Amino acid sequence: MQLNAKTLEKLRVIINGDERGEYRSGPRLVAFFNELGFNDTYGKGFPSRWQYTDEKLKQINGTPELDKCLKNVFAVVNYVGRIAELDVLLDEFNQYLAFDKWAILRDNDIITFKKLEKVIVNTEKSNTSEIKEDEFLKQAFVADIDSLGLDAYIIEIIKIRLKEVENCVNSEAPLASILLIGSILEGILLGAALMHPQKYNQSQSAPKEKESDRIKRFPEWSLSNLIDVSFDIGMLKQDVKKFSHVVRDFRNYIHPYEQMSSRFIPDKHTALICLQVLKAAISQIGIFHKSTKEAVLNDKTPF
Repeated sequence: MQLNAKTLEKLRVIINGDERGEYRSGPRLVAFFNELGFNDTYGKGFPSRWQYTDEKLKQINGTPELDKCLKNVFAVVNYVGRIAELDVLLDEFNQYLAFDKWAILRDNDIITFKKLEKVIVNTEKSNTSEIKEDEFLKQAFVADIDSLGLDAYIIEIIKIRLKEVENCVNSEAPLASILLIGSILEGILLGAALMHPQKYNQSQSAPKEKESDRIKRFPEWSLSNLIDVSFDIGMLKQDVKKFSHVVRDFRNYIHPYEQMSSRFIPDKHTALICLQVLKAAISQIGIFHKSTKEAVLNDKTPF
């Protein structure tokens, strides 16, 4: 299997576990690739994790070791109790893999590869509707920060940051806008999790510690975890979940080398999409918070 550079970049993110999946430190990355035939050791002078993984993937690209690598990455046994997370990973990666005319399939505990006759894009799950970018941008969302129900001090910080985002967009500073938007989105989703801990912790998509199989503490959740669980419990709708992951990907370019690697150059249109995602998330979280609060009050109302 021969993969293009963009697909390999996505695979590197998944292998390293920087956003979702299984996080691998430097020594664990060495152990992972040594299972594919390498004989590396971890020590002084070791390159950055992303450089190391990029180099190894280039070396095995187009060889049988790449197939083995993919099966190891998506091995079902590593996701016991987190199968929903594995399926999300496969769904995301297949959207890149489609451009190489391949797809990865999971049949219970078996991972297989399927050769495609042509490039197939928009491989969203069949039970969800595809939301187009222009349709999403036309929607009107009321971004009422106070409706989130968060601590007053946090609310004030978010309002200040949101004002700064708008200033950045108007000042033709799209990258600064996107990085701020990502931080605000992560902040309000973490706040939502802290307000609804039982719902978040009981979600099938909740991230777990590998060693103990316990749900991670909220401060340890990635933005990707927060997005997926917020959707799983009904706080975010499909459109916002989809475009929130776009914001998450863009937010990663806070690291200059990540931006250089992908040759990502944001413009004002990109910043406006991300701002629309943030406004939509605020609107949907506010509605969820209000409905949950009303349900609790109704339960306490005497007959």
